Amino acid sequence: MAKILLVEDNEMNRDMLSRRLLRRGYEVSLAVDGAEGVAMAESAQPAVILMDMDLPIIDGWEATRRIKATAHGARMAIIGLTAHAMSGDREKCMAAGCDDYDTKPVDFTRLTEKIAAQLARLGVPAPEGKS
Repeated sequence: MAKILLVEDNEMNRDMLSRRLLRRGYEVSLAVDGAEGVAMAESAQPAVILMDMDLPIIDGWEATRRIKATAHGARMAIIGLTAHAMSGDREKCMAAGCDDYDTKPVDFTRLTEKIAAQLARLGVPAPEGKS
């Protein structure tokens, strides 16, 4: 089963995204800040991490750099999620180590397409759950 770690401090966003991902057939782990996200990346070993970039304790930029610096983290896909849609934000996410980027509010169809593309790149089968 494809594992996703959702690192999101906003409870409403975390609840909505996790429920929809579970319905799609993903195994979902949750972290509420960057420090917990770094720890959960190691313990849960997800294929994909959905990383809010504006997090408490350790922001998503630094959490991404720390995860990607680990042996397992280098084999994970990280999709940066941010409300920042300014010119250069995608490049900033990619420079931090993200494999892709998406804006908030989340377009769930677009996000699941990005997740599927990352899973395919990693050779991990995507679930066939319903949206």
